[in-house]
Amino acid sequence: MLAVTGNRSRRRARERNRERPQPLATAAAAAAYAALGWPCVPGAHAPEGGDRACSCDRVGCPDPAAHPVSAAWAIQASVDPAVIDRWWTERPDANVILPTGRVFDVFDVPAAAGAEALARIDAEDLPSGPVANVADERHLFFVATRAPVDEDEWWSCHLDCSPETVAETPGMRWHCRDSYVVAPASRLTYGRTVSWIRPPENAPLPDPLRLLAVLSDACEAL
Repeated sequence: MLAVTGNRSRRRARERNRERPQPLATAAAAAAYAALGWPCVPGAHAPEGGDRACSCDRVGCPDPAAHPVSAAWAIQASVDPAVIDRWWTERPDANVILPTGRVFDVFDVPAAAGAEALARIDAEDLPSGPVANVADERHLFFVATRAPVDEDEWWSCHLDCSPETVAETPGMRWHCRDSYVVAPASRLTYGRTVSWIRPPENAPLPDPLRLLAVLSDACEAL
């Protein structure tokens, strides 16, 4: 019986490992985003083993494995292939962080609302653009960024709300200037992953205002 249990445990471990994005996958993803013209920076990662949830030095990190390594991320974000290669050579386990409000904005909604919105988008033949799944908890809708009309209209989601409340608040967040999202193929704590539901294509991103009403309705229906 012990041998069978051990075999099952090893088999389950192999299956989990196959499902996990590996370090080389994040390096390749970062290079692919840079090729699309999407600036990126290295992010913290979930350490293997031990009792730490995040690779950063912050005790009780509120956003483990889902934030930039450097506090200067907004300045450092790059699409230069040589820079991207150097970063991920130095930090092969780094997750991928994409600054928003430059090439694109991101609507960040609960997964249930995202699934409902996608069904309506398909039924009404609306453009969805790229859509990512964050640990089966949140869906990220990538849309075209808008030029500021009024400085008071814009805010940074990562300054406007506490990251630890994101999974518990059934609302929508509009990541724009001075904000960022964790991108596929990043790996979060407890083996959770970030993956594409609809990967980016070399096509214009949808108008955010066209999707705003659909996503708002889906969030309100929760």
